[in-house]
Amino acid sequence: MNKGLLLQLIGLFLIVQALGIAVAVNLIGMHISVPIVTENPEDIANAAGLFIYILVFTGALLLMILFMKRKPLYWVMKLLELIAVFATSTIVFSVFMPEIIAFALAFIIVLLRIIYAQHIMLRNVASILAVSGAGAVIGVSLGVLPVMVFIALLAVYDLIAVFKTKHMVVMAKSITKMNLAFTFAMPARGELIAEAPSGRKRGKLVKVPAHMFELGTGDMVIPLMFASSAMNASALAFPLYLVPALAILLGSIVGLIITVDYSSKHVGKALPALPLQVVIMLVLYSVAKFAGF
Repeated sequence: MNKGLLLQLIGLFLIVQALGIAVAVNLIGMHISVPIVTENPEDIANAAGLFIYILVFTGALLLMILFMKRKPLYWVMKLLELIAVFATSTIVFSVFMPEIIAFALAFIIVLLRIIYAQHIMLRNVASILAVSGAGAVIGVSLGVLPVMVFIALLAVYDLIAVFKTKHMVVMAKSITKMNLAFTFAMPARGELIAEAPSGRKRGKLVKVPAHMFELGTGDMVIPLMFASSAMNASALAFPLYLVPALAILLGSIVGLIITVDYSSKHVGKALPALPLQVVIMLVLYSVAKFAGF
């Protein structure tokens, strides 16, 4: 992975998670949560329900991609994006400022996304706000066990959807062409890499062309959700209750870097980041809890 792509990935991750954790801390302090399926955050039914929501939405989205014409599909997806960005931006802004100002800023973000629909930086800003708001509010609304069950189910589903049915690849290709705030855009410059073809003792330098790397928002929202839930469940005082959350985020960024590094060297080959993220996050979270945090 070239340094530019690595710095973009780390920078985006730190911004999203720092903002999301700040939102989660405020939501915890205000005792705000949203029922997912039942009002009991420790109920495993919440994990199953959230997973079913994802399956239903994915199924509906896949049907639209397969059977709708390009222009109507774009406007349906654009509407979904604008609704999601407005709702999540309002959550983010409202924990730091009066509601009327939060609504106004969220409206401005949506308006800018309409006017400058192809602006990559603005799209990333909208994605950052969407992930920070959604990850924080869902995380503080669920217990740690339901979150762990949910992300484990999601990791298995990701593997099946990318390598077996491949419908996730079809969806990703369609969505990235629309320049919507459901992915983060990270332009990667061309670089020289060493290649050693079979049968040769000496390798050669090969020029890899510039590429716009797309990272799904799910790869950012899942670790934030897990970290927010871990903070909410902790009986420790500040700042010790941040330790499990930081362990989770460390595991996530390690998994992301490994996956993005592989993908940047194999452009066009789909590889889900979430399964590796989930494994490392669960391991480091378990280590933190075993250590007394």
